[in-house]
Amino acid sequence: MNLDELTQLHAQHVLTPWVAMGSHRWPMIVRGEGSYLFDAEGKRYLDFASGLISVNLGHGHPKVVAAIQEQAARLCYAAPSFLNDKRAELAAELSRLAPWSEGARVHFTTGGGEANEDAVKISRIVTGRYKILTAYRSFHGSAPGAGSLTGENRRYPNEPGIPGVVHFWAPFPYRSPFHTTDPREETKRALEHLELVISYENPERIAAVLLEPVVGSNGVIVYPEDYLRGVREVCDRHGILFIADEVMTGFGRTGEVFGHKRFGFVPDLVTFAKGVTSSYVPLGGVLVRESLATYFDDRPMMLGHTYSGHPLAMAAGVATLRAYREAGLYERGREIEGWLRRGLEELQRKHSVIGEVRGVGAFFAIELVKDRATREPLVEWQGKSQGPMPAFFVELRKRGVYTFGRYNVVVAAPPLTAKQSEVDEGLAALDGALSSLAVTA
Repeated sequence: MNLDELTQLHAQHVLTPWVAMGSHRWPMIVRGEGSYLFDAEGKRYLDFASGLISVNLGHGHPKVVAAIQEQAARLCYAAPSFLNDKRAELAAELSRLAPWSEGARVHFTTGGGEANEDAVKISRIVTGRYKILTAYRSFHGSAPGAGSLTGENRRYPNEPGIPGVVHFWAPFPYRSPFHTTDPREETKRALEHLELVISYENPERIAAVLLEPVVGSNGVIVYPEDYLRGVREVCDRHGILFIADEVMTGFGRTGEVFGHKRFGFVPDLVTFAKGVTSSYVPLGGVLVRESLATYFDDRPMMLGHTYSGHPLAMAAGVATLRAYREAGLYERGREIEGWLRRGLEELQRKHSVIGEVRGVGAFFAIELVKDRATREPLVEWQGKSQGPMPAFFVELRKRGVYTFGRYNVVVAAPPLTAKQSEVDEGLAALDGALSSLAVTA
């Protein structure tokens, strides 16, 4: 079939997530190599978002591709109840990356939302409590369970949702929910607010607090220093487990193997996905500290999935983690951080539409505003209108760069393998698209 026929076939038969079908006009991607995607007409796009903050190795890494091919020829599926060589290897490697000296075990899922749901289930089983606290500015998945954990408007279609989920306000210095411009005061008030919510929900009924170390698709918000350590202390006082949602922040994205290491706190469970296979094969999971995992030594673990520990995903994961280690990619985000921060702050000086540049590692965003003094967003957050933003992203693609954003926030998160020249290419395209935005806004 030619491109027109394939495009028509896609329009007739595919439901594309998060968009209105009638207005969806994106390129047909057929190949990837390194930091680039290629469409059916041969046009090249710099992947300036690492897919969905997930293709950390870039596209087509030969060692990961070879591992998938080899595993496909040997064994494509074995039920989770069987032992499996690649499952054991990957679980052992992940456990070595865990923050607990006591050790860890791994429960495998097929994605991040499932991982968050299962981390909640493990927390409820082990503690005998049922309430889960999550932030309003958060995304933990879109299925009914994970969608209930999510704080922002993508949870609305799941409502009334699963019971026992309580949302609270976490700090956001640029748009403080606590009426301060001082990050230290923001942290203090945020922790006091969390304590107040806990007291009204009864700490003896709260199983866990679930947080992203960096707020992901809701603005790439880096919490003020000491906030996450403060949450850890609050949880310890009340016997509440702390779940770190590392689906986006894991595997080098923040310049450390996990975000909790970059920010200096120790959670009780870590959920992961995306970067564990560089998204070559769907895979997620939960790292569980050994003192919690022992609960299931003489009790059945009442959760699981047909594809838990799928051999193809396991082989991809083993090869991906090896590639990270061999190339020093867990730390390379710190180098990319310098390129992005300098480049984006230069764009901020040039374009008054940029209200704030924020990020860490290879995970940055710009927030677009109508007025820097008032911080009025260019597009209302969670509003019905996208304003000029769809045209802005089209302009970026015309300039050979793909990224994504939500409302008035635009993500800049290249693969950990990206060269400085490729980052500069992405920044130049942003520069041009912002100039176009300023003309048409």
